[in-house]
Amino acid sequence: MDRRAFLKVSGAAALGVGALRGVSFGAERKAAGPNVVMIYLDDSGYGDYEHNGNPTIKTPNIRRMVQEGVSFSQFYVTSPACSASRFSLLTGRYPGRSGLGRWVVGPGSKMHIHPKEVTLADGLKSKGYTTGIFGKWHLGNPNGRNGMTRDALPLAHGFDEWMGTNVSHDYGNAKLMESDASGEDPVKGYRTLARNLPSNTEVCDSLTKRTTEGALRFIEKNSSRPFFAYVAYNMPHLGIHASDEFKGKSRRGLLGDVMMEIDDGVGRIREMLEKAGVSENTLVVFASDNGPWVKFRDTKDHPRYGEARMHVGYAYPFRDGKGSTWEGGHRVPGIFCWPGKIPGNRIVQEPASTLDVLPTVFAMAGVEVPEDRTIDGRDIRGLLMPGEYAWEEGPFTFYYNYWDNKPSAIRKGAWKLHIRIGSQTGNNYGFSASREKPLLFNVEEDLGERIDRAAERPELVKEMLGELEAFEKQLKQEGSFWD
Repeated sequence: MDRRAFLKVSGAAALGVGALRGVSFGAERKAAGPNVVMIYLDDSGYGDYEHNGNPTIKTPNIRRMVQEGVSFSQFYVTSPACSASRFSLLTGRYPGRSGLGRWVVGPGSKMHIHPKEVTLADGLKSKGYTTGIFGKWHLGNPNGRNGMTRDALPLAHGFDEWMGTNVSHDYGNAKLMESDASGEDPVKGYRTLARNLPSNTEVCDSLTKRTTEGALRFIEKNSSRPFFAYVAYNMPHLGIHASDEFKGKSRRGLLGDVMMEIDDGVGRIREMLEKAGVSENTLVVFASDNGPWVKFRDTKDHPRYGEARMHVGYAYPFRDGKGSTWEGGHRVPGIFCWPGKIPGNRIVQEPASTLDVLPTVFAMAGVEVPEDRTIDGRDIRGLLMPGEYAWEEGPFTFYYNYWDNKPSAIRKGAWKLHIRIGSQTGNNYGFSASREKPLLFNVEEDLGERIDRAAERPELVKEMLGELEAFEKQLKQEGSFWD
C-alpha cells in the first residue's frame, strides 16, 4: 500500500470521503486522540539545558515540561545529521530506508523524501487533524527531482500549511517560504518571503520568533478541532541568531540568548494551549535533531563562522557531537508532556528514540500503521503511561553517521558496538573501529565511551556483529521507494 492508498483507506474508514485532503471539519469534530505539538530543535546538545545540569543556560519552561511530564535519559536520534534525523522522526523509519543518499539534503540536491512515504502528518490528517509545520523542513527543495518539484515540500507530505526555511539558514541559497494558494513562487502553492538568508541578518535574527508566532496563530485558529503542529526551530544550528529582545540577556553569550528565546517560545506555546482550553488534550514532545556542534573546523578567520567556537553547544557528559557516531551525536533530550494523562516528574531510563514518536502517536490517535513497509519505531505508551499499557523492551538500536551513510554501530541493552566511527572533530580519541576490530562499550556504565570491552566479551561482539549484518542485508533486500 503506497502513501496515497494509505490515506484513502485509513481516511475512508475513519471519516468517509471527508478525510481526503482539502476538506475542512466543523468545530464539533472530536479526535479519538490528543492534539500533538512536536518541538524539534536543530543541533542542540543533551547538555544545553538547565534540567540536564547546564549551570549558565537557563531553560525554565523546558524544565517545567520535565516536571510535568516524562524526560528520557537515553533518548536517541537515528543520525547525527539534519535530513536523515528528520526523515526518521516523520516516518518512524531508519534513514537507510529513505534512498536519500547523503544524509543532508542541500539546496542543490534533487533528492527528497519520497511521495510514497507516510509521515506523521499524513496519518493524523487521515483522522481529521489539521496539520502545520513552522520552521525548518530540510527534506526536499524547490528544484525538485525529475520535475516533481511540489513533491519535495511539506504540502505534498500531509501538511496543510508551512512557514519556514527549505534548508538550514546558513546555506547560501536558503529561502524563507510559506504556503500560499496564489502560487507566487515558481513552486505552485508556495511563495518566498526572503532569499539568500546568510546575508540577511535581520531575517535570521527573527527566525525563532517567526516560528513561535506561526505556531501560536495555528493553535489559536485550530483549537476547536484536532491539530498537529510541527515546530521545527532553526536554532541553535550555526550561525546562531536571536532577536533583539533576547540578545545579550543570558550569562552564556549568544548561545544562551538563543536557548533563552527558544525556551520562551516553548512557554508561550504551552500558555496558548492553556488559554485555548486544550492543554489537557494535547501531547507536547520536545527533542533535538542531533547533537551540538563541538567544533566548526578552524573558524578563527572564517568570514561567516569566525566566532563559531564561542557559540557551540554541549553534549556533556557524552563524547563528541553532531556528525559523530559517539553518544554525543545521537543522544538528545527527549521530553513527553500530556497533563492529566502522562504522570509527571519522572525520568525514564529505558532507551527510546524519535523512531518511536510515529507509532506511539498513531496508536494514540487510532491511525493504522502501514503494513507494506518496515516501521522501525515502537509504541512506547507503556513507558509514558506505565500500568495502563504493556511494554516490551526493543531489540536493537542502530546508529548512522554522516560520513559514509551506513549503519555504523549497534546498541543492545547497555552495550554499544562500533564498526565505524564518524567524528565531527576528526578526533577519535585514540580509537579506530572496523568489522575486524570493533569497539564495545557499556554506555550505561561508561557514559564517555572510554573503555573498550571488546576483548572481554568476544561472544557478545560476535552476536552483535551478526545482528548488524542481518540488518544491513535486510536494508539491501528491501531497498527504498526510489529504487
